[in-house]
Amino acid sequence: MQDQTARIDELEQRMAHQEKSISDLNEMVTAQWRKIEALERQIKRLGDEMQDVAQGAVPVDRPPHY
Repeated sequence: MQDQTARIDELEQRMAHQEKSISDLNEMVTAQWRKIEALERQIKRLGDEMQDVAQGAVPVDRPPHY
C-alpha cells in the first residue's frame, strides 16, 4: 500500500511539473506570436512605403518659405 501511495505521489509531482512547463511554453508562444504580428505589420508598412517610393509618390518636403 505504501509503495502505491509513493507511486501516486510521484505521478502527481510529475503532472504538476508538466502543467507548469506547458503553461510556461504557452506564455512564450503567445509572446512570440505577438512579436511576429508586430513584425508583419512593420514589414507591410515598409513594403507600402517602398512601393510609394518606386511609383514616385514621395512627398517633397519644401521649406515653409516656398
